[in-house]
Amino acid sequence: MTGRRLLILLITTACTALLLLDVTAVNVALPALRRDLDASFAELQWVIDAYALALAAGLLTAGVLADRYGRRLVLLTGLAAFTAASLACALATSGTALDLARAAQGLGAAAMSAAVLAVLAHEFQGRDRGLAFGIWGAATGAALAIGPLVGGVIVDDPGWRWVFAINLPLGALLLAAALRWLPESRDPHPRALDPLGLITFAGACVLGAFALIRGNPDGWTSTTVLLTGGGSVVLLAAFVVIERRVADPMLPVSLIRTRGLSGAVLVAFAQSVVIYPMLLFLAIYLQEGLRHSPTEAGLRLLPITLVLFAVAPLSGRLTVRVPLRVPLVAGLLLAGASMLLMRGGVGDGATTWDGLLPGFLVAGLAIGVISPALASAMVAALPVQRSGLSSGLTNTARQLGIAVGIAALGALFEHELGTAATLADFASALDAVLLAAAIVALVSAVPSWLLLGRLSGLPDDA
Repeated sequence: MTGRRLLILLITTACTALLLLDVTAVNVALPALRRDLDASFAELQWVIDAYALALAAGLLTAGVLADRYGRRLVLLTGLAAFTAASLACALATSGTALDLARAAQGLGAAAMSAAVLAVLAHEFQGRDRGLAFGIWGAATGAALAIGPLVGGVIVDDPGWRWVFAINLPLGALLLAAALRWLPESRDPHPRALDPLGLITFAGACVLGAFALIRGNPDGWTSTTVLLTGGGSVVLLAAFVVIERRVADPMLPVSLIRTRGLSGAVLVAFAQSVVIYPMLLFLAIYLQEGLRHSPTEAGLRLLPITLVLFAVAPLSGRLTVRVPLRVPLVAGLLLAGASMLLMRGGVGDGATTWDGLLPGFLVAGLAIGVISPALASAMVAALPVQRSGLSSGLTNTARQLGIAVGIAALGALFEHELGTAATLADFASALDAVLLAAAIVALVSAVPSWLLLGRLSGLPDDA
């Protein structure tokens, strides 16, 4: 790998790490901002989901824009929008204002993420491409895992608003680096835009999440929940019909028959439902149940990151030696096991965090095993010329998994927690979501194994 390409890899990976830190760093800040803004639990869920849904909904369209108008241009535009929206988040004076700013931040993140994937797919080929995506995949997992510690340190001093404000100097630095060193590239034969596909897909996602989040406060049979849930189903059906008929669909429905891609998408979705939303519920349990400070909560989640750093390079080497379904499905099984181990840590009236440690260690192992293998699967699932689409679909599934996990498991957590909010209540609520998450991971392992088949992480010129 040349020095120029290494610099490109560092800049694009740093951009991805920045946008993903804002997925999990905010988790530790939620109890503090809830007190400061007098926000409801539903508003807290939207702080995460508004960002994740906007990122998921905009990712594929941003990829088309990057191919048509320039990958460097779209990355710079997204980075500038992300940085400006971070300022709006830092200045928010209500839960609603913060949620809206987070949605804008997510759209900027979508442009960044799509452009990064397109740049990497264009600049790297053969073995260098496998290495580049392996490094990028490990960095994305690490950014998500280290977020709680970063957020905890910032929330304790100088405060939760700086979780967003710190993006301003970092964003400016990356903008300068991208302007100086990233090359511009375009697809000579770009796909057309699919506005109806974008609108129906985004609408289905938002209405579905709204129905899940409002189920507890409004009642699951309330008019609001039934209408938004039904509207989500109708829009999703309309999306499928549109994608089957337009000349250049945002999501070619025929790709569902590509078993390797379907398997990678399923793993990305399942691991995101299981692991990353759990950081929110653990942060709430550690702070409001066990009364730890934000920094203390972040430190207690640090073992996840340490194990991830140790395991990811080894998993990256494994991806070219065995079929990709081995590390990917093993990661799902480990994720399920980690949830069951954590359940033991909150049972029997536990008043310390120590019992959670075995589950944390196995969760870090799960992320470390999955992340590099998933990055390799993104490239291997489709021909090289369609690797951008493959990566976009997989990362869309990742963000949707986070959003669905926050909404669905959050509804279960809120229902089990009730109004008393004692330590026993927090433990009971966390126990319920851990069990549900474990079931999702273990059940997803079987179809993932079948779909992934003999998909290999070997580079093109192996």
